[in-house]
Amino acid sequence: MSAGQGDVVDGAMSGVPTAVGGQFDAGLRNGLLALRRDLHQHPELSFAEARTAAQLEAAIRQFATPAGDTVSVQQVAGTGLVARIPGLSRSAPVVAIRGDIDALPIQEDTGLPYASVNAGVMHACGHDVHATWAIGAASLLARRPAHGDVLIVLQPAEEIGEGASAILASDALDGVSAIFGAHVDRRFPVGQVVAQAGSLAAAADTFSITLRGRGAHGARPHESADPILGAGMLVVALQSVVSRRVNPSVPAVLTVATLQAGTASNIIPDHATIGGTLRTIDPQTRTLVAEEVRRIAHGIAATHGLEADVRIELGPPPIVNPEREAMWAHAAAVSLVGSNNVVPLGITNMGGEDFAYYMERIPGAFLRIGAREAGGEPTPAHSPKFFADDGALFIGAAVLAETARRASAALATR
Repeated sequence: MSAGQGDVVDGAMSGVPTAVGGQFDAGLRNGLLALRRDLHQHPELSFAEARTAAQLEAAIRQFATPAGDTVSVQQVAGTGLVARIPGLSRSAPVVAIRGDIDALPIQEDTGLPYASVNAGVMHACGHDVHATWAIGAASLLARRPAHGDVLIVLQPAEEIGEGASAILASDALDGVSAIFGAHVDRRFPVGQVVAQAGSLAAAADTFSITLRGRGAHGARPHESADPILGAGMLVVALQSVVSRRVNPSVPAVLTVATLQAGTASNIIPDHATIGGTLRTIDPQTRTLVAEEVRRIAHGIAATHGLEADVRIELGPPPIVNPEREAMWAHAAAVSLVGSNNVVPLGITNMGGEDFAYYMERIPGAFLRIGAREAGGEPTPAHSPKFFADDGALFIGAAVLAETARRASAALATR
């Protein structure tokens, strides 16, 4: 039997390999499950995670306190927390594990007994699990320390792409030599892990284009400079950016997601605004797509006697795992779930992830953790029916803790 195979069949531990499940005694397992359910039931939006942060601080003090020691917990970035788990050598390089904690403005429709009680707010991206597995990793590292200290980063506001930058601005991660994170993924069953070098997430930029013209009566369109007509033409023209300007071998996405104009059926308004997202995986394509959006918008505006106000806001850059850090994560995953269950991503992921901001300053790697229960469907994230199976939190905790140990040991020998 390969390493990590052989399932622990124990309710929430179903599908969890013995090499993982054996690390969690009944008290820790039940405590983490209760924490996950509490966080899921009481989700909070970005930078409003006050209750969430309080629950997590209490949990990390309860579950991750080495005998005779007190875990240092620092509040940062408003509702964020950074805890330090002592290593075997306080002079060794420091590594970090990140778990994001915020929810989304979505009304939950899962039917779970612990579904959200906060109307219109839901953990539809698995951050309840991410936060909980960070606490689990802290506990495992407190019981079996890494060579050096490990920081547990409980980050707010990932969903709006601002939390990682706020954590970095706090200087709480100064001196960290490597950082690791992960995301639940229902495309993969519980027990599978993606830990590979290369592209894991796309740059996630947004655009807003306001076309300004001249309003008029709907019965006399010749007296107007119609921004709605221009907006319609612009929506169509923007589709040529990816299809005709981007190299077909390079992934890119341009999605128009909003169109706002007008107040009544017989009034041609004086302005119209469209907005959307730009997703790319390399710097050259990122620059090209933004330039093309500006060029086409101004061209369409000129054609229809309008003025264009084009605003492009850069979001998180792409995540590209480097070989060394990905190798540490891969080896950790293989040791826990077996080589057959460390699988390739298999797609080019055009979703964004603000973990990329950490990797601009700190070497690291980002993983995907299988979260689909046996017989379940691959429900997409950001869906009102999304949930991650409990087993994912134990695998995420164990893999991230072991990755931190391996990274810490390797960095200490440099």
